[in-house]
Amino acid sequence: MRTAGGSRAFALLLVLTGAAGLLASWVITLDKFKLLEDPNFTPGCSLNPVVSCGNIMKSDQAAAFGFPNPMLGLVAYGVVICVGMSLLGRAGFPRWYWLTLNAGTLFGVGFVTWLQFESLYRINSLCLWCCLAWAATVVMFWYVTSFNVRNEFLPAPAGLREFLAEFTWVLPVLHLGVIGMLVLTRWWDFWTS
Repeated sequence: MRTAGGSRAFALLLVLTGAAGLLASWVITLDKFKLLEDPNFTPGCSLNPVVSCGNIMKSDQAAAFGFPNPMLGLVAYGVVICVGMSLLGRAGFPRWYWLTLNAGTLFGVGFVTWLQFESLYRINSLCLWCCLAWAATVVMFWYVTSFNVRNEFLPAPAGLREFLAEFTWVLPVLHLGVIGMLVLTRWWDFWTS
């Protein structure tokens, strides 16, 4: 069974994106506990009517699985940090392991995409810590997918493998750019007034 280990840069990317997501999850979890203790608590990142973490935390979407969403992040991002640290220690993993990590990041990017939609168009507020978790998840997903395509763990044409070997960074930049444009256009009047 063929195994593959990632480069030092890929390992560091996983550690850093995992740490960013873990930090965001940790802060949101602490603020959620404070909000449960005191319904009048205002999180530090509630800056104005648009950037209002409190509105997000009080929404039904903030507990999509029956418990606060950031608690899921505490586990998931911790796993990503462990994978990154293992790669820094020169570990190699089999195909099934990489595909499982890819499935986890796919679930993560799907979940944050749903949360982005809900935040922008249903709750009508942004949470800066959530935005950090969104960005970390998007970058993580595209780089793990690229790794799996380039190592032929995911089937893809040779041209795509060559493109990803050189230009993986394009995909997360485009993805984050679309999210940024959606945020900008959603509250254009607020940002420009």
